[in-house]
Amino acid sequence: MVHPSRPSAPPWPDAPVRADSRLADTRRAIDTHLAEFLNAKARSSTHPPLPDEVSEILEQFLFHGGKRLRPLLCVHGWHAARGEGEPSEVIRVAAALEMFHAFCLIHDDIMDSSDLRRGHPTLHRALAARHTEGRTPADARRVGTSLAILVGDLAMVWSDELLRSADLPPAQLAGLLPLVNTMRCEVMYGQYLDVTATGRPTPDLGHAMEIVRYKTAKYTVERPLHIGATLAGATPQLLHELTSYALPLGEAFQLRDDLLGTFDVPAATGKGHTDDLRDGKHTVLLATAFQHADPAQHASLHALLSAPRRTRDETDQLRRLLTATGARDRVESKIKTYRAQALHALERISLPSAAGAALRDMVDAATLRTR
Repeated sequence: MVHPSRPSAPPWPDAPVRADSRLADTRRAIDTHLAEFLNAKARSSTHPPLPDEVSEILEQFLFHGGKRLRPLLCVHGWHAARGEGEPSEVIRVAAALEMFHAFCLIHDDIMDSSDLRRGHPTLHRALAARHTEGRTPADARRVGTSLAILVGDLAMVWSDELLRSADLPPAQLAGLLPLVNTMRCEVMYGQYLDVTATGRPTPDLGHAMEIVRYKTAKYTVERPLHIGATLAGATPQLLHELTSYALPLGEAFQLRDDLLGTFDVPAATGKGHTDDLRDGKHTVLLATAFQHADPAQHASLHALLSAPRRTRDETDQLRRLLTATGARDRVESKIKTYRAQALHALERISLPSAAGAALRDMVDAATLRTR
């Protein structure tokens, strides 16, 4: 069922990443561990046994693309703290981060009513399609959503199992768990902020940036780096220095994602390109547009975002407004600023040369990507 030897895509297709063979080997090691774990679950004789569908559909979700950004940054953190080689326990912790990310994405897609993820149907849509027999379309959607919530919950449980079965010495595990718990709470907080602000975009740029910081920057970059570095015995000073690199990089990553999600096409991004506009997400892009809109543009933004069903022409009009207000250019400028901050912070950290090069590559990958 699971295919641990399947080839892995590069972290970001078309990104100018100088990835060496070690990066590809690391990704394969993480994927292999995930595949072996799911195979073991599929073969398990525990009672009650899991339906075959559960392991199968979670495997499909995990291996239908994905950047593996968080586990790779975990390994980069290990090397940044002068950890040697890539021990199996580090790979297992990295795999646990990817399993936790699967949980986050599955639930996020449900909350956003998204149809696509990585160019494929989201998990709740895929499960709805599997359970149509004898059901109305509405009932099938309800069942698909309910099952996806459960599969997402299971991914969270399994992420904890992966972490606790990594054969870490008790002292090392005790030092790691507070960081993992903090990461989990931070991303839940960021998601909570996101959900409560959805449908009510305002000029409040500070609130939009708070969502970015907790939902993306800390969860995606800072904490994975901290977790890997902590495994290698990093000092508090090094963790602080990594934060100065991680937060601007994570913020640039999210702002690039906002631009791609608004102005690109689903074939490039692998997900619906109007989801944020459809839902009225309180993004930095929209907050910036409201800040700089003249009265007529402000009224048009409100009218278009309030429309219960927006036509394609209206969506195109909204994009033109985001450009005309200068929001698109201003967000591009912010990305450049955060990119420069991340690179400057990196120059001030004493790192092994390979770790420094890998983290510089991550800056290019996160800020210059096209999908």
